[in-house]
Amino acid sequence: MEMIAPYTTLRLGGPAREFAEAATAEELVSLVAEADRNGVPTLVLGGGSNVVVADEGFDGLVIRVVTHGVSVSRDGEQVVVTAEAGEDWDALVVRAVGEGWSGLECLSGVPGLVGSTPIQNVGAYGQEVSQTIRCVRAYDRLTRQVVDLEARQCGFSYRDSVFKRDPARYVVLAVTYALEVGELSGPVAYAELAGRLETEVGGRVPLAAARETVLELRRGKGMVLDPADPDSRSAGSFFTNPILSEGEAAELAGRAPGHPRWEMPGDMVKVPAAWLIEQAGYPKGYERGPVRISTKHTLALTNPDGSGTTGDLLALAREVRDGVREKFGVTLVNEPVLVCCSLGE
Repeated sequence: MEMIAPYTTLRLGGPAREFAEAATAEELVSLVAEADRNGVPTLVLGGGSNVVVADEGFDGLVIRVVTHGVSVSRDGEQVVVTAEAGEDWDALVVRAVGEGWSGLECLSGVPGLVGSTPIQNVGAYGQEVSQTIRCVRAYDRLTRQVVDLEARQCGFSYRDSVFKRDPARYVVLAVTYALEVGELSGPVAYAELAGRLETEVGGRVPLAAARETVLELRRGKGMVLDPADPDSRSAGSFFTNPILSEGEAAELAGRAPGHPRWEMPGDMVKVPAAWLIEQAGYPKGYERGPVRISTKHTLALTNPDGSGTTGDLLALAREVRDGVREKFGVTLVNEPVLVCCSLGE
């Protein structure tokens, strides 16, 4: 049996009962459809950068997506780029920056494959892929048809989409992005990035400068995959930033006056999970056996020398979640997909 751990950035996960690789979209659809007909559970695995797999592994078919291909066309002032799900995400960003296509530069260094980007509505430093996605080609396991979903049909919201909310229905095959043509970035929307680039929020900078600065910031937080950096042996941010109602925000303000916050549409408030974690008593480098909070970024839980287990990681995640809830009344939610395991209540 093939072990799943080597195919994940956390290097965690037990054996797969069956394992296959799909080199084309047609192979991917065929493998999934056949498994569905035979009642075999399936796990479609991309870059393994946003997944936590149980130590017991997966009692079904694991399909690793290794599809390749990028097509480019012009549509007025935009360039339309369609990439197969198995394309490396950062390689696509490198090409976009080099070609003078604006809209992906602040997502530099995000690990994983193209196919995962619409599922999580991947975002960083003020950009989200939902801002540039034109459509997503997917296999609909309910209708057994290949469908093209326009952006408005994808149900994008903060780190969420219809693909994430109904993971058993859709298998992403390819993603089409509409990018602006030009040598300047989109408006810089993240204050920390703007400060490092010495521009104002809303300013534009050369694409290459935006990319290099984002990579510099991400490396400083252990968020660029690097075999020499044990802090990068993670699934990225383990918890999403909580979005609170007005009442919930008021309750938190009573417990933590002056806490950092961002106003959101609909009278909602976003609170930085990293701040909550640190203030609850879990600093960078906090250890629980062989796993720990990253020494560079409080949101990342790491398996630094590869000796930890999924059980170890989930125990640390529960400790952090429960500690934050006890102190602040806010329940953190995991960002990575948990496969055959859970954090419980």
